[in-house]
Amino acid sequence: MEEDTLFSAQVKRPLADRLRPKSLDEVVGQDQVVGPNAPLGRMIASGKITSFILWGPPGCGKTTIARLIAEHTNLYFEQISAVFSGVADLKRVFTYAQERRATQGKGTLLFVDEIHRFNKSQQDGFLPYVEDGTVILVGATTENPSFELNAALLSRCQVFVLNRLSADNFEELLQRAEREVGKKLPVDDEARQFMKDTADGDGRYILNLAESVWAYAKQGEIFNKDSIVQIIRSRAPIYDKGRDGHYNLISAVHKSLRGTDVDAALYWVARMLEAGEDPKYIFRRLTRFAIEDVSMADPNAVTQAISCWQTYERLGSPEGDLALMQLTVYLATAPKSVGVYKAMYAARDMAKRTGSLMPPKNILNAPTKLMRDLGYNAGYEYDPDCEDGFSGANYFPDGIARAKLYHPVDRGFEREIKKRVDYFDRLRAEKQRAKKQQNNKEQES
Repeated sequence: MEEDTLFSAQVKRPLADRLRPKSLDEVVGQDQVVGPNAPLGRMIASGKITSFILWGPPGCGKTTIARLIAEHTNLYFEQISAVFSGVADLKRVFTYAQERRATQGKGTLLFVDEIHRFNKSQQDGFLPYVEDGTVILVGATTENPSFELNAALLSRCQVFVLNRLSADNFEELLQRAEREVGKKLPVDDEARQFMKDTADGDGRYILNLAESVWAYAKQGEIFNKDSIVQIIRSRAPIYDKGRDGHYNLISAVHKSLRGTDVDAALYWVARMLEAGEDPKYIFRRLTRFAIEDVSMADPNAVTQAISCWQTYERLGSPEGDLALMQLTVYLATAPKSVGVYKAMYAARDMAKRTGSLMPPKNILNAPTKLMRDLGYNAGYEYDPDCEDGFSGANYFPDGIARAKLYHPVDRGFEREIKKRVDYFDRLRAEKQRAKKQQNNKEQES
């Protein structure tokens, strides 16, 4: 009964708030940033704080770190959110910061949560106040600063990357919570692990979930995994289809396919589907992969890509999702070649460098007498009429050396293509030598 009374008194403040670290040493999972030998840790120890950005997932400690730094450096802590604040709020903050510095000699640490939500002009508004020291700006963002922050603002701030919390970090938080509440979390081992998996890197979430478990559990009841599922129902993965998570996951899909890791590729595709990604977007990227990374090593890959895409469009989800997974398996296990990809850029580079050179006159049509008189189509050899179906003629512009643009690899079907290319290269060289010898004989005679 005493435990229940104590717990009832404590829930007036959320558990996550009661467990908020009181020193940087208590921050969980971010030693690479705030540890004594870490960049931000050294900055704090020096007492010379400059503006910086904290980039990390929700619930990793961004707000806590900013507040602790303000306390450690005797700066006035001012917090705003880009979701709820506008230009008027910023002007008020800057005015008070100027007055505070002038009258009290006290600096201001301005913590801006979700700073990426400010537009360009709003972000530009920080610049003069950051430069003259009116405020030390600490921005928090879940999005890649390279994409979401102005270059001018970013150049004036260091960027520190915070980690999503691990299972070990979650265990430490749960043990702290148990000490705070004064009793063990009423869950079995499987449920405890499931809570860590579901938290998806978010420390605040797992503490809120633990608080819910204590609130819902009856005296002596031990929750299993199904009980936890009933509490949380579902938690969408941290993912924004228009932002950094979107590009990170599709990059993981590409790298896994390219690395012939079929299981990892399936996992990342599944992650995108579970997060609500449009399957058509994934099909488009996989079709690109089929012609870019598989290409002539398995020319059937692009056929598979289009067929699976069409199958999905006819079936829709969830039945059509299987076509996406089939394509993923096919591409992951297919041989890879970027021979055509490299050839494309080599050809375009050569085209830019050589300008508007005319094709050789002998391969141009000559529909008029004037064109025939100018030598158009003169000496053209019709390859199908040649003994081996190959004339070995030059089709590059006159005046430039023949270039080798396509280099097929010795893998998959492209191994056969390589044999053909090598054969025709040898045959072309032989015919060109024969023609040169013939021309020399004619000139001597």
